[in-house]
Amino acid sequence: MPRLASDLRVAIVGGGPAGLMAAEQIAGAGIAVDVYDAMPSVGRKFLLAGVGGMNITHAEPWPDFVARYGQRAELLRPYLDAFNAEALRAWVHGLGVETFVGSSGKVFPREMKAAPLLRAWLSRLRAMGVNFHPRHRWQGWSDEGVLRFSAMQGEVTVRADAVVLALGGGSWRKLGSDGAWLPLLQGKGVAVAELEPANCGFEAGWSPFFADKFAGEALKSITVTLSDVNGVSETRRGGLVLSRYGVEGNLIYALSARLRELIKRDGQATFYLDLAPDRSADKVLQEVAHPRGSRSLSSHLQSRLNLKGARMGLLRECLDKDSFNDVAKLAAAIKALPLTVSAPRPLDEAISSAGGVCFAGLDRTLMLQCLPGVFCAGEMLDWEAPTGGYLLTACLATGRAAGAGVVGRLLDSQ
Repeated sequence: MPRLASDLRVAIVGGGPAGLMAAEQIAGAGIAVDVYDAMPSVGRKFLLAGVGGMNITHAEPWPDFVARYGQRAELLRPYLDAFNAEALRAWVHGLGVETFVGSSGKVFPREMKAAPLLRAWLSRLRAMGVNFHPRHRWQGWSDEGVLRFSAMQGEVTVRADAVVLALGGGSWRKLGSDGAWLPLLQGKGVAVAELEPANCGFEAGWSPFFADKFAGEALKSITVTLSDVNGVSETRRGGLVLSRYGVEGNLIYALSARLRELIKRDGQATFYLDLAPDRSADKVLQEVAHPRGSRSLSSHLQSRLNLKGARMGLLRECLDKDSFNDVAKLAAAIKALPLTVSAPRPLDEAISSAGGVCFAGLDRTLMLQCLPGVFCAGEMLDWEAPTGGYLLTACLATGRAAGAGVVGRLLDSQ
C-alpha cells in the first residue's frame, strides 16, 4: 500500500540556505524532516556573510542576472526562473522582513542584517515540525546504506526515505564548508569537479616597500579590462583593494573565473587598470604633457589628474623609470596600467568556491543518477557566481528545486 506523507522521513545534510530551503519545501508537503549540521548551529556562513550588510539578491534585468552565472547559466536557468529575484523578495517579505533596492541594484533586508531573517526562518521551520541536529558531521553511508554521522555521543546512524545533501563548497572551513564530502561521493561513483577558489584575491608579488605602504588601500571608481582565454575582452567599473599579497575586492571577484583560467593556461594573467576613467586618453595625454615648471612629477599629476596616494604608488610600482620620463608612455599607462597576477589565494580564504558535483550526473530534479533518492543543492554543485546576491539566490533556488524533487519522488510516484 502507498505510504502516507506522515510516514515518510527525509534527512537533509547541511543547514545553510540551500538545506533550509529544501527543508521548507519538504516539510510543507507534510513529510518529516531532520536537518543535520556539523556546526553548533545552522546558518553560520549565512550570518557571517551578512555582517557587512545582508545582500540577498539583485534587481537588475533578469537576462543580465542569469548571465552572471557564466558557463553554468543555462543549466541553472530552470531553477532560477522558478525562484527568481522577485519571488525571493516575496518569500523574504513572507517572513516578516522588508527589503529595499540599493543604488547599485543590490537588494537588502531593511535592517541590513542576516540575523532577523534567519531567526524568522528557523521559527517557521520549527513550527512546520523540522528537527535540527547540530554537531552531527556526515561520514557517508554504512555498508547497509544508512547515513553515518559522528556526534558528541559517538557514531549515529540514520535511515531516511530520501536525502538532500547541501554541504556547501570548500571555502570558510571554520564555518563548516570544508569540502570533506568530496571523497565520500567520489567513492560512490559521483563525478565531482575539483573545488577551486572563487570570489577571491590574487597574488601580484608587490615589492616590500609598496606592500608596507599601501596594503589595505582601496581604489574606487576605476575600470579593469581583461581578455579571457577565448580572447573576449571585458571592461568593468568599480573598486578594488590592495593587499599585502596582491589585489582583492568586488572588481577582482567578478573576474576571478577568467583570471583562474588564464593562470592555468599561461601561469599568470594580466589585466589593465584605467586610473582616470572619466578622462579620455587624449585628455590624459594633454594633462601629462602640460608644462609643470618647478613642480615634481607627483605634484603635477595630482594637480592635473588628481592622481595621488595608492594610484600614484601603483604607477611607480608597475612602471620603469624610462616610462615615467616618456610623456606618451606615462599617459598610456594611466589609462591602461598592466597588472599581472600569478595565483589565486587559497581556497579557505575565498568567499565561495567553484567546482563540485557535476550537473551531468544529476537529473532535472537535482537527484544523483547513480544514487537514487539522494539529491544535491547549493554551493556543492559545480557552478559559481560573483558576489552581489547571486550566490544566495542560486543556493535558495537549487535548494527549493531539490526539495520539490524529493516531494515529487516520494509522493507523486505513490
